[in-house]
Amino acid sequence: MDMPTITNWTLLQSFLAVAETGSLSQAAHRLGTSQPTLGRHIKTLEAELEVELFHRHARGFSLTDLGQAMLPAARNMQRAMQDLSMTAAGAQKKLDGEVRITTSVFMAHHVMPEILSDIRKAEPAITLDLDPSDETENLLFRRADIAVRMYRPQQLDMITHHLGDIPLGMYAAKSYLDRAGTPRTPDDLLQHDLVGYDRSDVIIRAMRDAGWPATRDWFKVRCDNQSAYWQLVRAGCGIGFCQRATADKDPLVLPVLTDLPIPALPVWLTAHQAMRHTPRISRIWALLEQGLRPFVS
Repeated sequence: MDMPTITNWTLLQSFLAVAETGSLSQAAHRLGTSQPTLGRHIKTLEAELEVELFHRHARGFSLTDLGQAMLPAARNMQRAMQDLSMTAAGAQKKLDGEVRITTSVFMAHHVMPEILSDIRKAEPAITLDLDPSDETENLLFRRADIAVRMYRPQQLDMITHHLGDIPLGMYAAKSYLDRAGTPRTPDDLLQHDLVGYDRSDVIIRAMRDAGWPATRDWFKVRCDNQSAYWQLVRAGCGIGFCQRATADKDPLVLPVLTDLPIPALPVWLTAHQAMRHTPRISRIWALLEQGLRPFVS
């Protein structure tokens, strides 16, 4: 009896994405394809192997025992294919091609456009992909070539460089201050509307580290999307935090409690060590360093 074989690596990629997300829609988003395509890939793979890999149910997909047993081998194959891809990409010598940059939603909206415009002028042969994301991107999986992060990435086989720290401040819309008055002391903040995050506890932890017993209900308006968060502050929903380089240029807002110590935001550039010295990656890395310098101290 002939042993069944897998003839298409794409089918295994689809298998892994569905296995790890438990959902055709989430797997399609991860791979940049469609749900029907993924569904066909799973059916084709099961037909080639003559087995059932997933249980289908109303909430998504779960692995059968056999599918679970296949998972480690499939992940090993994925790592091997990634190593091959990295090695080939790292050997490229031309100063052209694509570079994918990931950074936070706020940075992507308020800082990166001008920087990327300057990069396009300097290197018109290099195509730029900007991926705004507040989730940790795994550079090992080639979802990005360079990450601009507000924390030090901890992934293995990465080259990281700390560019400096972005100063933060507390701001409120002029319309809000006209209505509610301007706080003169930190204790005055307790009488004001504060804009905070929803599920993220970053602001709460920072305030507690500074000696404030902050809780989620201190914040009368909450939003995790950083750009939407800033728009809420600009619209007069309350007092919030922002990068000074961005907020100080905004005519709708004013700084408040400028003497209040607020931790700065570290900026790290990160790339996979196998790709860091590829000409196009190295060039964009250098131009990003140059473009980000005015924002850090």
